[in-house]
Amino acid sequence: MTPTRQIAVLLNQHEPANQAARSSMSPIKVLLLSDSRPGHYHLAEGVIAALARVRPVETVRVGLRRRKWVLTKALRVLMRRQISPALLLNLGYGLDARALPRVDLVISAGRETIPANVAAARHLGAVNIFCGSLRQIPADVFSLVITSYDRYAALPNHIVTLKPSAMDPDALGRPKIVPPTGPDAPPGRAALLIGGDSGFFTYTEAEWRRLIGFIGEVHAAWGTRWIVSTSRRTPVLVGDMIAAAARKGDAIEQFLDYRASGPGTLPDVFRQVDAVLCTEDSSTMISEAVCARLPVVGVSPQAHHFKDEEAEYRGLMRDKSWCRFVPIAQIDVTSFGKALQQIRPLAGNHLDELAELLEKRLPALFGEP
Repeated sequence: MTPTRQIAVLLNQHEPANQAARSSMSPIKVLLLSDSRPGHYHLAEGVIAALARVRPVETVRVGLRRRKWVLTKALRVLMRRQISPALLLNLGYGLDARALPRVDLVISAGRETIPANVAAARHLGAVNIFCGSLRQIPADVFSLVITSYDRYAALPNHIVTLKPSAMDPDALGRPKIVPPTGPDAPPGRAALLIGGDSGFFTYTEAEWRRLIGFIGEVHAAWGTRWIVSTSRRTPVLVGDMIAAAARKGDAIEQFLDYRASGPGTLPDVFRQVDAVLCTEDSSTMISEAVCARLPVVGVSPQAHHFKDEEAEYRGLMRDKSWCRFVPIAQIDVTSFGKALQQIRPLAGNHLDELAELLEKRLPALFGEP
């Protein structure tokens, strides 16, 4: 498999304040290993965007697909036994290590990418970062682990932060001080971000109909227009229901159907809206909206639960007043308005805060050779 080059794409999207000083620096060369799941590779892209706030970045993206007959557990055992990195990459993923570019940093997110990340870093002699929870993997196989769960803060090589997002709220035109939102100052335009069933969430058809009907109620009460965006998990039935609702009424100003638009539409959505309503099955979508300095209300079906660490993460965002959460069964104009009134969107720029953490933990990565 030959790596696909995507040079300086992220660099062009994130320009730091001191551009003159930055332009004289040599770039950090990054290898991003992607499992093709947006919820994962968006985290890695967020870290790269933070790096680019300080120093130029050149990124090479390589898609990973584990061979079906090789179990991830087996690859992790081989990784711990420190077999030849080139052999592990070829055995597990069909990657020719000789085709990998020379880089300073290897980065990935998602458990399927862990063995490949470690093997590539060993083969290239590079620093490596993993975004997520390691579970039973020893932390010393990574230079740095970026997690959103405070329970891992004391572990070696770990930093705790919001789930990284590549979206720069300043570049999106988001106000640094977000005006209050609620019944007395309703959003002129809002976004509904829809996920779908996962291992811990199951939505009924009635709940989907309730949620779609609710945005019509908000439009009738406040005049709010909606941009609705679906994801790869959204059921076909739900996509069809939204398309029908968009044709019939004025509540839905724009429908971004994942089946046609694919990933990557959220930055344009966040530029246009004043508030976000998001299904809670996607922690990443909620975090991205929070990082964009938007008031966020999450909604959940009756049949759902969280892993303990995810419950803690939502508790952190709630306690910081960055977002509020309401069950679909209880969502109405009144509860939505009350939730919006209680939110105080994130201040500052999350990318600058993450860049500062990265500089402290990986100073050699930012220094000139």
